[in-house]
Amino acid sequence: MSDAYVVGDPDGLSPLLVELRDAVARELHAQLAMRGERIELADLPEVSYQVTVQVERALRAWRPARRAPAGPGSDDGRDLVD
Repeated sequence: MSDAYVVGDPDGLSPLLVELRDAVARELHAQLAMRGERIELADLPEVSYQVTVQVERALRAWRPARRAPAGPGSDDGRDLVD
């Protein structure tokens, strides 16, 4: 992991990818805390499910700071993630 990542530089990620990265990190941190800092192979399906739930929540909550105006050939200005 680069030092830039540790101090908060998003390494050129889009705002959506930063939000997804943070959601995954929060869930993995929570799962590790619940499981004594160790995830067993048998626990991976449940951990993966919980990470997926958090990603879905992040996608549903995320809205771009500004939206491009609707124009010809656009999707009427709707967000791609509803």
